[in-house]
Amino acid sequence: MAHARRGDAKSHEPVIENRRARHDYEISETLEVGLRLTGTEIKSVRDGKVSLAEGYVRAELEPPRLDLHAVHIAEYPNASTAHQHAPVRVRALLAHKREIRRLADRTREKGVTILPLRIYFSGGRAKLLIGVGTGRRQHDKRQSIASREAARDIERALSRRRG
Repeated sequence: MAHARRGDAKSHEPVIENRRARHDYEISETLEVGLRLTGTEIKSVRDGKVSLAEGYVRAELEPPRLDLHAVHIAEYPNASTAHQHAPVRVRALLAHKREIRRLADRTREKGVTILPLRIYFSGGRAKLLIGVGTGRRQHDKRQSIASREAARDIERALSRRRG
């Protein structure tokens, strides 16, 4: 499930995160890419009406390109129906050719996928942080949850002791 939060104090633009991706996948590397969006899409993103949870990125070698699939950007309610965008469509991502080739090579490995992690604004432009991840098995998820809860319990005990 995607989570929208506000950016830093000087910016009123949201940061949309895909928290589920880090739970389900072990992210080995990340890359910031640009998003090619229509006018109504960018307005919906600024409103935080985006779901990254089901999304994935496909890297093509010939011609070198990155495409964002299965990401839902809600229709912008103030736009006329003639100018409205499709909520789920393939969206082009902007990156250098060498980065696209490297990502395409990485996805040839078994179990490796490219996931959208976060949408945010930088210099007034929408950026997408993508990550190369390998799927976690169920016992890996349980193990990470257990270690996170143990760290939380230790922190609680220490704060009680201090206070």
